[in-house]
Amino acid sequence: MKKLIFAALAAMTFGLASCGGGFEKWEPPTPGPGTGGGTEIIPAAEKWAALADSCTLVLTSNFLDVTTGTFWASVRNGSNDSYYIYWQQAHAMDVLIYSYMRIKDSNPMLAKSYVGYFDNFVKNYANNYNTSHRSEGNYGGFFNDWTDDMAWLCLTLIHLSEATGSDSYADIAKNVYDKYIWTRSTKCDKGVCLPWTNHDEDKTNFNACTNCPSCLVAALLYQRYNDASYLTQAKDLYAFNVKNMPSDDGMVENPPLTYTQGTFGEAARVLYHITKDRSYMDMAAKVIRYAFESNRCTGNGVLRHEGTNMDQAIFKAVLIPYAVNYVLDPDADKTSALQIREKLLFNAKSLDKHLDRTYYPSMFANYSWTETVEPRGTVNMGAQASGASLMEGVARMMAAE
Repeated sequence: MKKLIFAALAAMTFGLASCGGGFEKWEPPTPGPGTGGGTEIIPAAEKWAALADSCTLVLTSNFLDVTTGTFWASVRNGSNDSYYIYWQQAHAMDVLIYSYMRIKDSNPMLAKSYVGYFDNFVKNYANNYNTSHRSEGNYGGFFNDWTDDMAWLCLTLIHLSEATGSDSYADIAKNVYDKYIWTRSTKCDKGVCLPWTNHDEDKTNFNACTNCPSCLVAALLYQRYNDASYLTQAKDLYAFNVKNMPSDDGMVENPPLTYTQGTFGEAARVLYHITKDRSYMDMAAKVIRYAFESNRCTGNGVLRHEGTNMDQAIFKAVLIPYAVNYVLDPDADKTSALQIREKLLFNAKSLDKHLDRTYYPSMFANYSWTETVEPRGTVNMGAQASGASLMEGVARMMAAE
Protein backbone atom coordinates (compact mmCIF):
# COMPACT_ATOMS: atom_id res chain seq x y z
CA MET A 1 0.00 0.00 0.00
CA LYS A 2 2.82 2.40 0.85
CA LYS A 3 4.30 1.99 -2.62
CA LEU A 4 0.96 2.60 -4.31
CA ILE A 5 0.41 5.80 -2.32
CA PHE A 6 3.94 6.95 -3.07
CA ALA A 7 3.48 6.20 -6.76
CA ALA A 8 0.39 8.39 -6.95
CA LEU A 9 2.13 11.18 -5.04
CA ALA A 10 5.24 10.88 -7.15
CA ALA A 11 3.22 11.16 -10.34
CA MET A 12 2.24 14.65 -9.23
CA THR A 13 5.38 15.98 -7.58
CA PHE A 14 8.61 14.20 -8.43
CA GLY A 15 10.99 13.75 -11.37
CA LEU A 16 12.33 10.35 -12.39
CA ALA A 17 15.37 8.52 -13.59
CA SER A 18 15.32 5.11 -15.21
CA CYS A 19 16.58 2.28 -13.05
CA GLY A 20 16.01 -0.71 -15.34
CA GLY A 21 15.03 -4.23 -14.37
CA GLY A 22 11.31 -3.39 -14.35
CA PHE A 23 11.69 -0.80 -11.60
CA GLU A 24 11.97 2.98 -11.54
CA LYS A 25 14.03 5.16 -9.24
CA TRP A 26 12.31 8.32 -8.03
CA GLU A 27 14.54 11.18 -6.96
CA PRO A 28 12.84 14.20 -5.37
CA PRO A 29 14.36 17.49 -6.59
CA THR A 30 15.00 18.50 -2.95
CA PRO A 31 14.67 16.38 0.20
CA GLY A 32 11.55 17.17 2.16
CA PRO A 33 8.82 15.79 4.41
CA GLY A 34 7.56 12.44 3.24
CA THR A 35 10.42 11.86 0.84
CA GLY A 36 12.85 10.41 3.34
CA GLY A 37 15.42 12.76 1.87
CA GLY A 38 16.49 10.14 -0.66
CA THR A 39 15.32 7.75 -3.32
CA GLU A 40 12.53 5.19 -3.46
CA ILE A 41 12.38 2.25 -5.81
CA ILE A 42 8.95 1.28 -7.11
CA PRO A 43 7.79 -1.12 -9.83
CA ALA A 44 7.82 0.57 -13.22
CA ALA A 45 4.26 -0.55 -13.96
CA GLU A 46 2.97 1.22 -10.84
CA LYS A 47 4.83 4.42 -11.69
CA TRP A 48 3.47 4.61 -15.25
CA ALA A 49 -0.04 3.69 -14.08
CA ALA A 50 0.09 6.60 -11.63
CA LEU A 51 1.19 8.96 -14.39
CA ALA A 52 -1.58 7.67 -16.63
CA ASP A 53 -4.10 8.27 -13.84
CA SER A 54 -2.88 11.85 -13.48
CA CYS A 55 -2.80 12.72 -17.19
CA THR A 56 -6.19 11.18 -17.90
CA LEU A 57 -7.69 13.02 -14.93
CA VAL A 58 -6.27 16.27 -16.33
CA LEU A 59 -8.04 15.43 -19.61
CA THR A 60 -11.40 14.66 -18.01
CA SER A 61 -11.40 17.43 -15.41
CA ASN A 62 -10.58 20.13 -17.96
CA PHE A 63 -12.15 18.95 -21.21
CA LEU A 64 -14.92 16.38 -20.59
CA ASP A 65 -18.54 17.46 -20.47
CA VAL A 66 -19.82 14.65 -18.26
CA THR A 67 -23.45 15.41 -19.13
CA THR A 68 -22.90 14.63 -22.81
CA GLY A 69 -19.90 12.29 -22.65
CA THR A 70 -18.13 14.49 -25.19
CA PHE A 71 -15.09 16.73 -25.07
CA TRP A 72 -14.61 20.48 -25.36
CA ALA A 73 -11.93 21.87 -27.67
CA SER A 74 -10.68 24.33 -25.05
CA VAL A 75 -10.65 24.17 -21.25
CA ARG A 76 -14.31 23.97 -20.20
CA ASN A 77 -15.16 25.39 -23.64
CA GLY A 78 -13.75 28.74 -22.52
CA SER A 79 -13.17 29.76 -26.14
CA ASN A 80 -16.64 28.64 -27.26
CA ASP A 81 -14.98 26.60 -29.99
CA SER A 82 -16.35 23.07 -29.52
CA TYR A 83 -19.30 22.95 -31.94
CA TYR A 84 -17.41 21.33 -34.81
CA ILE A 85 -15.29 18.98 -32.69
CA TYR A 86 -16.47 15.61 -34.03
CA TRP A 87 -13.78 13.27 -35.37
CA GLN A 88 -11.43 14.31 -32.56
CA GLN A 89 -13.98 12.95 -30.08
CA ALA A 90 -13.07 9.45 -31.17
CA HIS A 91 -9.46 9.73 -30.06
CA ALA A 92 -10.17 11.50 -26.79
CA MET A 93 -12.73 8.81 -25.94
CA ASP A 94 -10.18 6.12 -26.80
CA VAL A 95 -8.01 7.45 -23.96
CA LEU A 96 -10.91 6.88 -21.55
CA ILE A 97 -11.56 3.42 -22.97
CA TYR A 98 -7.96 2.36 -22.33
CA SER A 99 -8.14 3.91 -18.88
CA TYR A 100 -11.37 2.00 -18.22
CA MET A 101 -9.77 -1.28 -19.25
CA ARG A 102 -6.82 -0.59 -16.98
CA ILE A 103 -8.74 0.43 -13.82
CA LYS A 104 -12.07 -1.38 -14.05
CA ASP A 105 -11.09 -4.03 -11.49
CA SER A 106 -9.08 -1.82 -9.15
CA ASN A 107 -11.44 1.18 -9.20
CA PRO A 108 -15.01 0.00 -9.93
CA MET A 109 -16.56 3.36 -8.99
CA LEU A 110 -14.52 5.21 -11.60
CA ALA A 111 -15.19 2.42 -14.09
CA LYS A 112 -18.92 2.89 -13.54
CA SER A 113 -18.55 6.59 -14.24
CA TYR A 114 -16.71 5.77 -17.47
CA VAL A 115 -19.55 3.53 -18.61
CA GLY A 116 -21.91 6.46 -18.06
CA TYR A 117 -19.68 8.64 -20.22
CA PHE A 118 -19.62 5.96 -22.92
CA ASP A 119 -23.41 5.81 -23.01
CA ASN A 120 -23.76 9.59 -23.10
CA PHE A 121 -21.14 9.75 -25.84
CA VAL A 122 -23.26 7.48 -28.03
CA LYS A 123 -26.58 9.11 -27.11
CA ASN A 124 -25.14 12.46 -28.18
CA TYR A 125 -23.61 11.03 -31.36
CA ALA A 126 -20.12 12.11 -30.30
CA ASN A 127 -20.99 15.80 -30.71
CA ASN A 128 -21.73 15.35 -34.41
CA TYR A 129 -22.91 18.68 -35.79
CA ASN A 130 -24.50 17.05 -38.85
CA THR A 131 -28.09 16.12 -37.96
CA SER A 132 -29.30 15.34 -41.49
CA HIS A 133 -29.66 11.55 -41.08
CA ARG A 134 -30.83 11.14 -37.49
CA SER A 135 -34.27 9.98 -38.58
CA GLU A 136 -32.70 6.83 -40.05
CA GLY A 137 -31.89 5.16 -36.72
CA ASN A 138 -29.26 5.40 -34.00
CA TYR A 139 -26.51 4.99 -36.60
CA GLY A 140 -27.84 7.96 -38.55
CA GLY A 141 -26.62 10.37 -35.92
CA PHE A 142 -23.05 9.48 -36.85
CA PHE A 143 -23.48 10.36 -40.55
CA ASN A 144 -21.14 13.06 -41.80
CA ASP A 145 -20.08 14.47 -45.16
CA TRP A 146 -16.47 13.65 -44.26
CA THR A 147 -15.85 9.94 -44.80
CA ASP A 148 -12.84 9.87 -42.49
CA ASP A 149 -14.84 11.40 -39.63
CA MET A 150 -17.22 8.45 -39.73
CA ALA A 151 -14.37 5.94 -40.02
CA TRP A 152 -12.66 7.28 -36.89
CA LEU A 153 -15.92 7.09 -34.96
CA CYS A 154 -16.50 3.53 -36.19
CA LEU A 155 -13.11 2.50 -34.81
CA THR A 156 -13.96 3.93 -31.39
CA LEU A 157 -17.40 2.31 -31.36
CA ILE A 158 -15.79 -1.06 -32.11
CA HIS A 159 -13.26 -0.37 -29.36
CA LEU A 160 -16.12 0.30 -26.94
CA SER A 161 -17.57 -3.11 -27.70
CA GLU A 162 -14.19 -4.74 -27.19
CA ALA A 163 -13.83 -3.03 -23.81
CA THR A 164 -17.33 -3.44 -22.42
CA GLY A 165 -18.46 -6.69 -24.03
CA SER A 166 -21.60 -5.00 -25.39
CA ASP A 167 -22.26 -5.61 -29.08
CA SER A 168 -24.45 -2.51 -29.37
CA TYR A 169 -21.58 -0.13 -30.09
CA ALA A 170 -20.01 -2.28 -32.81
CA ASP A 171 -23.44 -2.86 -34.36
CA ILE A 172 -23.76 0.90 -34.80
CA ALA A 173 -20.31 1.01 -36.39
CA LYS A 174 -21.31 -1.77 -38.78
CA ASN A 175 -24.37 0.16 -39.92
CA VAL A 176 -22.44 3.41 -40.33
CA TYR A 177 -19.81 1.64 -42.42
CA ASP A 178 -22.33 -0.30 -44.52
CA LYS A 179 -24.72 2.57 -45.19
CA TYR A 180 -22.54 5.65 -45.33
CA ILE A 181 -18.89 4.73 -45.86
CA TRP A 182 -18.65 1.80 -48.23
CA THR A 183 -21.47 3.12 -50.40
CA ARG A 184 -19.05 5.91 -51.38
CA SER A 185 -16.39 3.49 -52.61
CA THR A 186 -15.15 3.84 -56.16
CA LYS A 187 -12.27 2.72 -58.35
CA CYS A 188 -9.33 4.75 -59.57
CA ASP A 189 -6.08 3.92 -61.33
CA LYS A 190 -4.61 2.66 -58.04
CA GLY A 191 -7.53 0.43 -57.15
CA VAL A 192 -10.63 0.48 -54.94
CA CYS A 193 -10.74 3.52 -52.69
CA LEU A 194 -12.87 6.03 -50.80
CA PRO A 195 -13.16 9.79 -51.33
CA TRP A 196 -12.54 12.22 -48.50
CA THR A 197 -16.09 13.62 -48.65
CA ASN A 198 -19.33 13.24 -50.59
CA HIS A 199 -18.79 16.67 -52.17
CA ASP A 200 -18.31 16.99 -55.91
CA GLU A 201 -14.92 18.68 -55.48
CA ASP A 202 -13.63 15.64 -53.58
CA LYS A 203 -14.66 12.94 -56.03
CA THR A 204 -11.00 12.23 -56.79
CA ASN A 205 -9.54 13.13 -53.38
CA PHE A 206 -8.54 9.68 -52.13
CA ASN A 207 -6.34 10.60 -49.20
CA ALA A 208 -4.63 8.42 -46.59
CA CYS A 209 -6.57 9.87 -43.66
CA THR A 210 -9.72 8.37 -45.22
CA ASN A 211 -8.49 5.10 -46.68
CA CYS A 212 -6.25 4.00 -43.80
CA PRO A 213 -8.89 4.06 -41.03
CA SER A 214 -11.54 2.68 -43.38
CA CYS A 215 -9.24 -0.26 -44.16
CA LEU A 216 -8.90 -0.92 -40.45
CA VAL A 217 -12.67 -0.65 -39.89
CA ALA A 218 -13.31 -3.24 -42.59
CA ALA A 219 -10.73 -5.62 -41.11
CA LEU A 220 -12.17 -5.30 -37.61
CA LEU A 221 -15.71 -5.81 -38.89
CA TYR A 222 -14.56 -9.01 -40.59
CA GLN A 223 -13.06 -10.23 -37.31
CA ARG A 224 -16.27 -9.51 -35.44
CA TYR A 225 -18.95 -10.52 -37.96
CA ASN A 226 -17.09 -13.06 -40.13
CA ASP A 227 -18.56 -11.60 -43.31
CA ALA A 228 -16.16 -12.28 -46.19
CA SER A 229 -17.13 -9.07 -47.97
CA TYR A 230 -15.42 -7.05 -45.23
CA LEU A 231 -12.17 -8.93 -45.72
CA THR A 232 -12.31 -8.29 -49.47
CA GLN A 233 -12.89 -4.59 -48.82
CA ALA A 234 -10.06 -4.43 -46.27
CA LYS A 235 -7.65 -6.09 -48.70
CA ASP A 236 -8.72 -3.78 -51.52
CA LEU A 237 -8.21 -0.67 -49.40
CA TYR A 238 -4.90 -2.01 -48.15
CA ALA A 239 -3.71 -2.55 -51.72
CA PHE A 240 -4.78 0.99 -52.63
CA ASN A 241 -2.92 2.45 -49.65
CA VAL A 242 0.26 0.57 -50.59
CA LYS A 243 0.09 1.84 -54.18
CA ASN A 244 -0.59 5.35 -52.90
CA MET A 245 2.49 5.45 -50.63
CA PRO A 246 4.97 8.05 -51.94
CA SER A 247 8.04 5.91 -51.18
CA ASP A 248 8.98 2.40 -50.09
CA ASP A 249 10.61 3.38 -46.79
CA GLY A 250 7.41 3.26 -44.74
CA MET A 251 6.10 6.78 -45.33
CA VAL A 252 2.34 6.46 -45.74
CA GLU A 253 1.72 9.97 -47.10
CA ASN A 254 3.66 13.11 -47.87
CA PRO A 255 4.12 14.91 -45.57
CA PRO A 256 4.11 11.98 -43.13
CA LEU A 257 1.69 12.42 -40.23
CA THR A 258 1.72 10.26 -37.14
CA TYR A 259 -1.96 9.34 -37.21
CA THR A 260 -1.94 7.78 -40.64
CA GLN A 261 1.35 6.00 -39.93
CA GLY A 262 -0.20 4.38 -36.87
CA THR A 263 -3.55 3.61 -38.43
CA PHE A 264 -2.11 1.93 -41.51
CA GLY A 265 0.27 -0.02 -39.29
CA GLU A 266 -2.65 -1.30 -37.23
CA ALA A 267 -4.64 -2.19 -40.35
CA ALA A 268 -1.68 -4.23 -41.58
CA ARG A 269 -1.25 -5.92 -38.18
CA VAL A 270 -4.93 -6.92 -38.02
CA LEU A 271 -4.84 -8.22 -41.59
CA TYR A 272 -1.85 -10.36 -40.66
CA HIS A 273 -3.83 -11.99 -37.86
CA ILE A 274 -6.70 -12.67 -40.23
CA THR A 275 -4.64 -14.05 -43.11
CA LYS A 276 -1.33 -15.11 -41.49
CA ASP A 277 0.39 -13.48 -44.45
CA ARG A 278 3.68 -12.24 -42.99
CA SER A 279 3.95 -9.38 -45.48
CA TYR A 280 1.22 -7.54 -43.56
CA MET A 281 3.15 -7.70 -40.28
CA ASP A 282 6.30 -6.59 -42.09
CA MET A 283 4.41 -3.54 -43.34
CA ALA A 284 3.13 -2.81 -39.83
CA ALA A 285 6.69 -2.75 -38.51
CA LYS A 286 7.91 -0.57 -41.37
CA VAL A 287 5.30 2.18 -41.11
CA ILE A 288 5.22 2.35 -37.31
CA ARG A 289 9.00 2.42 -37.07
CA TYR A 290 9.02 5.20 -39.65
CA ALA A 291 6.85 7.30 -37.34
CA PHE A 292 9.32 6.93 -34.47
CA GLU A 293 12.59 6.97 -36.41
CA SER A 294 12.24 9.30 -39.37
CA ASN A 295 13.53 12.83 -38.86
CA ARG A 296 10.39 13.97 -40.65
CA CYS A 297 8.29 12.66 -37.76
CA THR A 298 10.67 13.21 -34.85
CA GLY A 299 13.18 15.61 -33.40
CA ASN A 300 15.95 14.31 -31.15
CA GLY A 301 14.07 11.06 -30.73
CA VAL A 302 10.75 12.63 -29.67
CA LEU A 303 7.65 12.73 -31.86
CA ARG A 304 7.49 16.18 -33.39
CA HIS A 305 5.18 19.10 -32.71
CA GLU A 306 2.63 18.66 -35.51
CA GLY A 307 0.75 21.93 -34.90
CA THR A 308 -1.57 23.69 -32.47
CA ASN A 309 -4.69 23.22 -34.58
CA MET A 310 -7.14 20.75 -32.94
CA ASP A 311 -6.72 18.38 -35.88
CA GLN A 312 -2.94 18.43 -35.71
CA ALA A 313 -2.59 18.33 -31.94
CA ILE A 314 -4.49 15.06 -31.63
CA PHE A 315 -2.57 13.14 -34.30
CA LYS A 316 -0.22 11.49 -31.79
CA ALA A 317 -3.18 10.19 -29.76
CA VAL A 318 -4.03 8.03 -32.77
CA LEU A 319 -0.54 6.62 -33.27
CA ILE A 320 0.29 5.65 -29.69
CA PRO A 321 -2.26 2.87 -29.01
CA TYR A 322 -1.47 1.18 -32.31
CA ALA A 323 2.26 1.35 -31.64
CA VAL A 324 1.66 -0.29 -28.24
CA ASN A 325 -0.48 -2.96 -29.90
CA TYR A 326 2.47 -3.82 -32.13
CA VAL A 327 4.90 -3.95 -29.21
CA LEU A 328 2.59 -6.31 -27.29
CA ASP A 329 1.86 -8.56 -30.27
CA PRO A 330 3.62 -11.92 -29.75
CA ASP A 331 3.91 -12.32 -33.53
CA ALA A 332 5.66 -8.98 -34.03
CA ASP A 333 9.27 -8.87 -35.16
CA LYS A 334 11.16 -8.89 -31.86
CA THR A 335 13.78 -6.35 -32.92
CA SER A 336 11.18 -3.92 -34.22
CA ALA A 337 8.98 -4.36 -31.16
CA LEU A 338 11.90 -3.67 -28.81
CA GLN A 339 12.95 -0.58 -30.73
CA ILE A 340 9.41 0.83 -30.77
CA ARG A 341 9.09 0.05 -27.05
CA GLU A 342 12.22 2.03 -26.29
CA LYS A 343 10.98 4.94 -28.43
CA LEU A 344 7.68 4.98 -26.56
CA LEU A 345 9.48 5.04 -23.22
CA PHE A 346 11.83 7.77 -24.39
CA ASN A 347 8.85 9.92 -25.43
CA ALA A 348 7.03 9.23 -22.18
CA LYS A 349 10.05 10.20 -20.09
CA SER A 350 10.42 13.40 -22.06
CA LEU A 351 6.77 14.28 -21.50
CA ASP A 352 6.99 13.39 -17.81
CA LYS A 353 9.99 15.69 -17.42
CA HIS A 354 7.98 18.56 -18.88
CA LEU A 355 4.78 18.18 -16.85
CA ASP A 356 4.38 21.06 -14.38
CA ARG A 357 3.00 19.44 -11.21
CA THR A 358 2.57 22.90 -9.66
CA TYR A 359 -0.72 23.42 -11.48
CA TYR A 360 -2.24 19.96 -11.05
CA PRO A 361 -5.00 19.20 -12.07
CA SER A 362 -4.18 21.67 -14.85
CA MET A 363 -0.94 19.80 -15.49
CA PHE A 364 -1.15 20.02 -19.26
CA ALA A 365 0.84 18.07 -21.84
CA ASN A 366 2.28 20.51 -24.34
CA TYR A 367 2.05 20.29 -28.12
CA SER A 368 5.73 19.35 -28.03
CA TRP A 369 6.74 16.78 -25.43
CA THR A 370 10.10 18.52 -25.10
CA GLU A 371 8.55 21.73 -23.74
CA THR A 372 6.67 22.64 -20.57
CA VAL A 373 3.44 24.62 -20.77
CA GLU A 374 4.00 28.15 -19.52
CA PRO A 375 2.82 28.83 -15.94
CA ARG A 376 -0.98 29.03 -15.87
CA GLY A 377 -1.00 28.39 -19.61
CA THR A 378 -3.44 26.09 -21.36
CA VAL A 379 -3.47 23.83 -24.41
CA ASN A 380 -6.30 22.52 -26.52
CA MET A 381 -7.96 19.17 -25.96
CA GLY A 382 -5.96 17.50 -28.74
CA ALA A 383 -2.64 18.16 -27.03
CA GLN A 384 -3.87 16.81 -23.69
CA ALA A 385 -5.47 13.78 -25.34
CA SER A 386 -2.17 13.00 -27.06
CA GLY A 387 -0.22 13.27 -23.82
CA ALA A 388 -2.73 11.17 -21.90
CA SER A 389 -2.75 8.61 -24.72
CA LEU A 390 1.02 8.28 -24.40
CA MET A 391 0.87 7.69 -20.65
CA GLU A 392 -2.06 5.26 -20.93
CA GLY A 393 -0.23 3.42 -23.69
CA VAL A 394 3.03 3.12 -21.78
CA ALA A 395 1.16 2.05 -18.65
CA ARG A 396 -0.55 -0.70 -20.65
CA MET A 397 2.75 -1.74 -22.18
CA MET A 398 4.59 -1.90 -18.87
CA ALA A 399 1.74 -3.75 -17.12
CA ALA A 400 2.06 -6.52 -19.71
CA GLU A 401 5.75 -7.11 -19.00
